[in-house]
Amino acid sequence: MTTDIDLRPPVAEAPEEPAEPEQPEPVRPRWRRVLSAALSVLAFLLVLFALVGPTKLGNLTPLAFVRLPIEGLLAIGLILLLPRRTRVAVGIVLGVLLGLLTVLKLVDFGFNYAFDRPFDPVLDWAFLQYGMEFISLSLGRTGAIAAAVGAAALALALIALMPLAVLRLSRVATGHRRAVTRTVLVLGVVWALCAVLGVRFVADSPVASSSATTLAYQRLNMVQAGIDDQTEFAEQAKVDAFRDTPAEALLNGLRGKDVILTYVESYGRVALDDPQFGPGVRAVLDAGSAQLRDAGFASRSAFLTSSTNGGGSWLAHSTLMSGLWIDNQLRYRTLVASDRLTLNGAFRRAHWRTVGVMPAISQAWPEGGFFGYDHIYDANNSGYRGPKFFYATMPDQYTMSALHQAELARTDRTPVMAEVALLSSHNPFSPVPRLIDWDQVGDGSAFQGMPESAEHPEDVMGDANRMRVAYGHSIEYSLRTLITFMQTYGNDNLVLVFLGDHQPQSVITGDGAPHEVPITIVAKDPAVLDQISGWNWQDGLRPGPGAPVWRMDTFRDQFLSAFAKDQSPVGH
Repeated sequence: MTTDIDLRPPVAEAPEEPAEPEQPEPVRPRWRRVLSAALSVLAFLLVLFALVGPTKLGNLTPLAFVRLPIEGLLAIGLILLLPRRTRVAVGIVLGVLLGLLTVLKLVDFGFNYAFDRPFDPVLDWAFLQYGMEFISLSLGRTGAIAAAVGAAALALALIALMPLAVLRLSRVATGHRRAVTRTVLVLGVVWALCAVLGVRFVADSPVASSSATTLAYQRLNMVQAGIDDQTEFAEQAKVDAFRDTPAEALLNGLRGKDVILTYVESYGRVALDDPQFGPGVRAVLDAGSAQLRDAGFASRSAFLTSSTNGGGSWLAHSTLMSGLWIDNQLRYRTLVASDRLTLNGAFRRAHWRTVGVMPAISQAWPEGGFFGYDHIYDANNSGYRGPKFFYATMPDQYTMSALHQAELARTDRTPVMAEVALLSSHNPFSPVPRLIDWDQVGDGSAFQGMPESAEHPEDVMGDANRMRVAYGHSIEYSLRTLITFMQTYGNDNLVLVFLGDHQPQSVITGDGAPHEVPITIVAKDPAVLDQISGWNWQDGLRPGPGAPVWRMDTFRDQFLSAFAKDQSPVGH
């Protein structure tokens, strides 16, 4: 019997990748062990913030972090299953994504504080530029550059450090594979139970968290919504009942009148309703109603729903003037590139001289041409020689005085329509100027020393209560300015429309406040207010709780319709 013997050498099988055994760390000096543990804790906290950290400063409490992020549990489970090389690559990718998520949350802090809403990655980039302009006007160009560099450095640091934090935690997890595996399984069961039972330690923070996924999904939806919004807006913009209205059919009910349309910065409904500072503002308005009535003026008031909240005044201005709902920067840019008839443009077509009084503008403003101004008075050409009041380049009283001296006091002229944006009640609402005699305003030198004698903005911004008090005082000042302006310079041919552009930020209003702002029309000629009797606005400078509420984008058409009546021109 023959037996075949295989004399070939055995073929070696490919060795499997050895499992990473749990091994105790080599003995190291105590200080190195402490440092390593500290770095691991910091890495854990950094990743935890990215996964469960809130997006509002007011929610930044220890209890907000007592949560189980499902994304973290799944990531640890994946890391434990992957071979080393793949694990490193996945850790870097996860780290970069978490870094971007953390930057987004920090930006949300600012947007939720200022506008009571999160940052929109498609529509809100202009607000970052606005923030830089705010810092530049408040602290100077050097301060703005330093702030921009600091913000960019922080963002880059987070994006760079987060992958390092994820890799450190993955090494800790794989170094204690069995214990970490058991812990992840137990926490997974706990997460499921908490999700089913709806367990919460903080009202809006469930213990079973999926907030990181929700936040990412929310922003992706915002991107799609921004794209869809442009299509919707283009269709809305095509409808304009006044596009081709001839000059002789526009604004006949105001022929011969000077019309001043004035925005009081941050003058929101909260200024009337808040129990802390509302009584002071209401007292100013009620006293002003009586004073103007004694001087022969009448007034009507209501509310408008602004297209923005806490900031973005240009969105509100363009909404009121265009009759379109401008609540984001893409809509704004589309609008100013169009031929839409604005309220300013209607006055200009009807042969008024139209001027813009914009003391916040200190650089080129090409959009000004769209709105239909014959002339723009800005921070550089208004003749002001007084001090800055932090953000405000000039006090409201000077702004109104300069308008009167440059335009209204002139003789042998056509009627003027002026759009005015006041600044003294702009965040941070301090320092607040003092009213002086109108004949002493001059070039503004009389305001020297006022900013230094008032509360410093940094002190006010660091204290929510003081900020609220300062807000109330700033609104009172702006309203007194307008009331005394009408008492001093008002006549039969002057019509004043003043309104808030938007509510102040949520530190003043609280979360979820409506976007309503007061609006008032003041005139001495009774024929002016007779033409808006159908609006059912309330008598006086202060709209009460039951006053009508219109959307801001309806005002243009309502105004043009009301004053389109055929009326014999009034001599100027």
